[in-house]
Amino acid sequence: MIDYDSRKSMVTSDARVNISVTDRILLHLWEQDHQADHYLVTYEITRPGIAEVCALHPPNVSRSMRDIISEGWATEHTRSIRGDDRRQKTWQLSDDGRHAISEKMSQLRSTKVLLRGRDNNLLEIRADEASLNLKANLTLLQILMHAQHEGVLNFGDIRFGTIINSDENIKPGSISMLSGAHSTYHTRPPDTRTVHGRKLEKDGISKWYKSKTPLFVLSGIAGCGKTTLVSFWIDDVLKNNPETEIMYYPCQPWDTTLGIATSILHRFGIRSPGKSQDPYGVLETIPLKSGMDFNLDLYRRRVTAHLLDKKGLRKDNINQILIILDDVHNIDSSGQNFFGMLLQIAEDTNIRLLMISRKNLSFYDRRDVHTRNRVSEFTLSGLSVEEITIWLNSLPLSKNAPIAEIYQATGGHPLALELLELYGQILHDDWLRFLDEEILNVLPNDHREILALLAVSDRPVPWKILADAADFSGKPPTQIIERGLMLELSEGMWIHEALRSRLLREVGVTNEIRLKKLKNARLRHMPI
Repeated sequence: MIDYDSRKSMVTSDARVNISVTDRILLHLWEQDHQADHYLVTYEITRPGIAEVCALHPPNVSRSMRDIISEGWATEHTRSIRGDDRRQKTWQLSDDGRHAISEKMSQLRSTKVLLRGRDNNLLEIRADEASLNLKANLTLLQILMHAQHEGVLNFGDIRFGTIINSDENIKPGSISMLSGAHSTYHTRPPDTRTVHGRKLEKDGISKWYKSKTPLFVLSGIAGCGKTTLVSFWIDDVLKNNPETEIMYYPCQPWDTTLGIATSILHRFGIRSPGKSQDPYGVLETIPLKSGMDFNLDLYRRRVTAHLLDKKGLRKDNINQILIILDDVHNIDSSGQNFFGMLLQIAEDTNIRLLMISRKNLSFYDRRDVHTRNRVSEFTLSGLSVEEITIWLNSLPLSKNAPIAEIYQATGGHPLALELLELYGQILHDDWLRFLDEEILNVLPNDHREILALLAVSDRPVPWKILADAADFSGKPPTQIIERGLMLELSEGMWIHEALRSRLLREVGVTNEIRLKKLKNARLRHMPI
């Protein structure tokens, strides 16, 4: 058994940094946690990938992972690897593992490392400050591993990549008053797969960005390319204006609104209380202990005062910032008031908000979209037939590839097409598994039956008829509408094409029964 709390990193200036194998692996999985539950992942979370990053022999990775799994800190999965035609064993943190490493993060971040600066002077600094001093995009684990194996990190080391040129006066701050608080954001969205098509969608986000509407909400079913589209759009924004201030925050299921609020202040450069970086006392609104009330209104008023700075007290020159909150559906219902508060701040300041979600959000209403110009919305669907054609024409597939069949089977879903690119199969098992585990199997039985009834229909079905056939009382379930699984058309209700294709694979008596139910329901609702 591993005694996690007993493991200590060497942090004294007269000793080399010594990060345990378990700490290395947990930290690495933490840094790769954005891939949790993905069906298509990168090399970094395979055995050879972990071995390479953590400076381990592959057999040692296997042994260590067995210990980590026995502690309940990680789970094992066999998944498709981007750029590889073989499925491989991969790992990701469990909730207990996330808790375990989060408790250790303060110690890891504060580990002292030696750095030789641009002026050749030797400095002893915290590990989480090293990347900024080196002007290099290095993760905390990379910093610690270099320090452990070489003792001193040298400015301009070719292995650290190109030196980041930045004349920004404002740097993300550090909040010392909060024990264990730290930022979990990035200054741009993650690099993603190649984008195919999406020009109209990208132009739509650009149109919003040029407008005065403070919030843009991008929604769509799992894996349809929401984050990829935003990253694609951000590339153009930064190309045209490299000084654009960006905060990208991936909301995780374990996140709290307090964590998001803390990271926002960090990105604003608000530092310890009593200093010039916090002249409006914003940090005083942050609860010091878990369980304490978080006064959202006071936070809003002071953040707004800080950003407007009518008294001229701020020392930075930050004028506008784009805050991107990804996967906001992971935040429970308590987050709705928090998001509404952020929208109020954005209305009164130069903040722009872009939220990415699998479902519709409830902290604003239709009037905010259609009459008040507070919110712009866009639901991301699958790629068009034309976009699919261009994509497939770039692949070494048969010239007679059944594009219409592929579109019908996948609904233009990018993940399905990416798997087709990898394996050359129209419906790879991973795609079907994704639809089942990520979408269908998490639905209540009555909601799934509604979708299954729609799947056997050859046309949209009015809700009264569909509800009758499904023996369902009440209005259309918001859960499946908000997630884009069921569509409200003028002719009636319809189903996402990818789900329709998946459900129709359930051939046999069951579908015959559903057809009969629909027929009888239509007869009952025929005008006399």
